[in-house]
Amino acid sequence: MHLNARIPIRLAGGALACCLLAASSLALAQAAAPAAAPAKPAVGAQMSPSQTYGKLLSLMEGEFVGAAEAMPEDKYNFAPPATAGEFKGVRTFAEQVKHVADSNYYFFGGPNFTEADGKAKHDAIEKLTTKADILKALKESLAQAHSYVDGITPENNFVMTATGTRGGMAAFGLAHMMDHYGQMVVYLRMNGIVPPASRGGGM
Repeated sequence: MHLNARIPIRLAGGALACCLLAASSLALAQAAAPAAAPAKPAVGAQMSPSQTYGKLLSLMEGEFVGAAEAMPEDKYNFAPPATAGEFKGVRTFAEQVKHVADSNYYFFGGPNFTEADGKAKHDAIEKLTTKADILKALKESLAQAHSYVDGITPENNFVMTATGTRGGMAAFGLAHMMDHYGQMVVYLRMNGIVPPASRGGGM
């Protein structure tokens, strides 16, 4: 083959290599990019009870678990001193977390969750002393909460059970977590710790 005939082939090969490199770079960039957030439901869209409660539970779970993880192990038995205000007899930080983990089974245990089941959970959680074990119990109780709200439907949302309506118990359980989260925020800030949910210009 004549030399001049090779030049277009070389040029074509170089162009192909550039295209392959560009395509590879684009693929890597797309793989590295964070996944797009789910589309926000349109105004007027009909939402199911499980979606509504599930979203609220996930938001509360993020704040509460984040706060529980933020407190150092050596501060888990911290309670505000009486000299800082009227704090006599309040729960320690660990007791706040354990109380919520325990109570989650009352709110989200479901119609088949018995008093005996509740006592067994309470006794087991009360014995926990380490941060790791307390966090594990908290996360297990939240998994139960998610299972409970996933089962709430338009048909059973406000049907009375032995423990109340499913929707009412879910709402009460969420409010209960928010109550104790607010107390834990005070404990964290008294120890110079900004709650994770409040970092970066948050509340």
